[in-house]
Amino acid sequence: MMNYLIGMDIGGTNVVCGLVDTKGKLLHKIKQPTEASKGSSYVFDKIGLMIEDLVLQAGIEKSQVSVIGVGTPGFIDPIKGITLFAGNLRWTQVHTADEISRRTGLPVFIDNDVRMYVYGEAVCGAARGYEHVLGITIGTGLAASMINNGQLYYGGGYMAGELGHILMPEISYRCGCGMTGCLETAVSGTGIARQAREQLENGRVSIMQEWLKDSSLEALTAADVSKAFDAGDPLAVEVMNHTGMLLGKGLAAAVTLYSPDIIVIGGGGALAGERLFASMREQLKQSVYSGYWDRLTIKTAEMLDDAGIVGSALAAWGRLGIAR
Repeated sequence: MMNYLIGMDIGGTNVVCGLVDTKGKLLHKIKQPTEASKGSSYVFDKIGLMIEDLVLQAGIEKSQVSVIGVGTPGFIDPIKGITLFAGNLRWTQVHTADEISRRTGLPVFIDNDVRMYVYGEAVCGAARGYEHVLGITIGTGLAASMINNGQLYYGGGYMAGELGHILMPEISYRCGCGMTGCLETAVSGTGIARQAREQLENGRVSIMQEWLKDSSLEALTAADVSKAFDAGDPLAVEVMNHTGMLLGKGLAAAVTLYSPDIIVIGGGGALAGERLFASMREQLKQSVYSGYWDRLTIKTAEMLDDAGIVGSALAAWGRLGIAR
């Protein structure tokens, strides 16, 4: 009888569950709104029902599912299975693994969602075949994870990889973490929009003002900045180049410390592509010893939203083997 795995990505907006085989092939997935404001018990009840639906829709028996792997945002204790703090879920000290296991009757392992995303790309996506993988995701924030020979690097307190909280003297924005100058306040989807908005408020002229018409500047998005970049808008070009430069400086620190074979870039911000990456590469090349640069490959993620589902499923499968 074939073994199956379930991978899950719990986000502030949606919960996605996927059925995965032990080779990492995604067979079926379903998605529902998280509704985190209704509390963690409500979310876990929903997840229990989603897993029943997933198994039913896939036409398999629940007894064929070996393990559930879960990626959740925030600070995670993957050994105890506790979400220590996840701001966008409003969870603090939530026993996520136990709660989902109690509702499903299956073993559950949890980890940080970005680690699971990068693990998916390392095993089955853009970084497969590379031994030392640095993965970053650019979304509402900026996060990173490092994998060496298939093993996730956690650091003390499971806190390694917070690239977004490297302080930059060029940045004056206050971060939600309480510090001022964190990289992710500028290098993120929200950060790109923030930089453009600030310049427009200071009187800079841009095609983006025409697009917004009567809308508030608060409506401006990173996608608008990309579109304006393509139209040759000087402000948009300046913002993207500056953001890429900052990212290159941040990555230079990570490359020098970790010496990855490959950097994989994912998240919604990766859709900016060369608009962002050209200046990033130029800055990174200038900021690291040539021995690091000469052996480095940089790729965008291949699996899009599925990386986290596949990564969490396979990571849990590996941990189940160790647990046994």
